[in-house]
Amino acid sequence: MLEERANGATALDSKTSDLETYFHLAQEESNTAQRDSILEDLAKELAAADAYVADLETKTLLAGESDALNAIVTIKSGAGGTESQDWAEMLLRMYLRWAEQKGMKATVLDSSPGEEAGVKSATLQIVGENAYGMLAGESGVHRLVRISPFDQQARRHTSFASVFVIPEIDDRIEIVINPDDLRIDTYRSGGKGGQNVNKVETAIRITHLPTNTVVQCQSERSQHKNRETAMKLLRSHLYEQELEKRREEAHKLDASKPEISFGSQIRSYVMQPYQMIKDHRTKFERGDVQKVLDGDLDPFIRAYLLHRREAA
Repeated sequence: MLEERANGATALDSKTSDLETYFHLAQEESNTAQRDSILEDLAKELAAADAYVADLETKTLLAGESDALNAIVTIKSGAGGTESQDWAEMLLRMYLRWAEQKGMKATVLDSSPGEEAGVKSATLQIVGENAYGMLAGESGVHRLVRISPFDQQARRHTSFASVFVIPEIDDRIEIVINPDDLRIDTYRSGGKGGQNVNKVETAIRITHLPTNTVVQCQSERSQHKNRETAMKLLRSHLYEQELEKRREEAHKLDASKPEISFGSQIRSYVMQPYQMIKDHRTKFERGDVQKVLDGDLDPFIRAYLLHRREAA
């Protein structure tokens, strides 16, 4: 951690020196075309430096006990059938693209397809530095307003989907699970995947009876691997439940876990009649909706982390 901070400070000094050099060159250059070219390069360097500083600031805001862990993201469509199921799949794609841009590994552990399009629900594992800390603020209800591609009359529709993010605990955290407390069911994997996946019961569903916690996995062709992943999911869920109990006992509310109920959305994505995404907790807004849906979530993540620090 100290080495990382030292390297960050050195890189920041280097970027500052480069910017000063561009400023001096622009001031000294008498040729208009050459000066304009230098100013263009300066603008690019300023944008890169700004993004670098924002990333450093984001990392300083990640000091929670679970922030450094990997993330388990569960997305569920709300009422509205195909509209909400398509919206849930759009959110799934958004988080997959975000993880790809951050150099993280993202795996869809489980997915339930919609009747006509989209997904009813999906569980996503994101492996990378501070994955949970950066995505914790995504928990809540996400609202989409757009002209429906499924409506022949091209009417405007409002769709809802919920996102729930928990940390994937590592082997250093001990969670004891009594095998007698588990009910394990096998079933055939759905969707594409070849004859073996569809004809053999490789998918696993595990129910933790004392808490009625249900997890499932069908991402692998091997029942053993699916069971191993499902157990890891269960341990993460039970760990999160234990943390929540501790928070309640201490009378502290976890600001990163808003109540997931329709009508209490944390963020609205409006595509019609205008283009705007607004986070209702931080009041942060952006007009380039498609860019955000393509995975550019960092400004919203940073705004939430700053909001969480100020509210603490």
